[in-house]
Amino acid sequence: MALYLTEQDVQQLLSMPEAISALEEAFRRQARGEVINQPRRRLHVPNGTYHTMAAADLGLDRFAMKAYASFRPKTRFLILLYSAQNGDLLAMIEGDRLGQMRTGAASGVATRYLAKQGESVRVGIYGTGWQAESQLEAVCAVRKVERIVAYGRAPSRKENFCRTMSERLGVVVAPASRPQEAAMEQDVVITATTARDPVLNGEWLSPGAHINAVGSNLLMKREVDEATVQRSAVLVVDSIEQSKLEAGDLLPAYERRLFRWEQVLELSDVVSGLRPGRTEAEQITLFKSNGIALEDVAVADVVYNKALEAQIGVEIPMWNH
Repeated sequence: MALYLTEQDVQQLLSMPEAISALEEAFRRQARGEVINQPRRRLHVPNGTYHTMAAADLGLDRFAMKAYASFRPKTRFLILLYSAQNGDLLAMIEGDRLGQMRTGAASGVATRYLAKQGESVRVGIYGTGWQAESQLEAVCAVRKVERIVAYGRAPSRKENFCRTMSERLGVVVAPASRPQEAAMEQDVVITATTARDPVLNGEWLSPGAHINAVGSNLLMKREVDEATVQRSAVLVVDSIEQSKLEAGDLLPAYERRLFRWEQVLELSDVVSGLRPGRTEAEQITLFKSNGIALEDVAVADVVYNKALEAQIGVEIPMWNH
């Protein structure tokens, strides 16, 4: 029997603190060599793209594949969670909300380990859509946030986002009238857009800023400019292997020899203490999030275990022989 869990089930079962904790422990296991992660692969067909990515977390005795099809106007995500002990299919989980939460949680982990210390932080965000919501939720879960400034191109959507997130987070989220306002004098800067050209100019960043760049995982998309990469004393990714294939935010800077891959750290090594992250308060740090399958496995396991406990989901008989 496989358990089928819907978007509504995931919404009910998964909290941001749980997602952050699950990813933090998964990154520690990755640093110990207990994880096998395969980069995303894409199958392009005339009207859209089919994406697949897979990982095994041997510490959890779980492996999973996420598959999703991007055809306008929608993308649908499905995660297949398996037992690494016997190969049984444990769950089929609708993965849109889960993906939003794990992407936010990865930024939460990065912020916890890379943002400079202080009683409270000021946050700026580019993007006012679905992914931006969980980004702010995750940062607020790991740091006391003094204020948030949000920039988006559509004024009405920006105003609605600020009003909704202010109520949800209990923190004032103010709209920015100019793009530089979301970066200047901010301690944490988030880019969560679908931009093809940079929205963040590195010259706007203050010393000590930390950036979570999460919107691009395609060569044709860039949210941060080369100055942002060049000014970052610490470059961290969730996967170097995957970044070399699809990190549109980093590859143009690499081609211009503004950094070497040997300088880049993986978040798992920073979380585990194998490599230092920020070492000085004035350093600018950059976390380039691509979104890796390990993150899906870790969060899917939380959802599956909580569903069993709460007796939520639909059991589907499969391969009854």
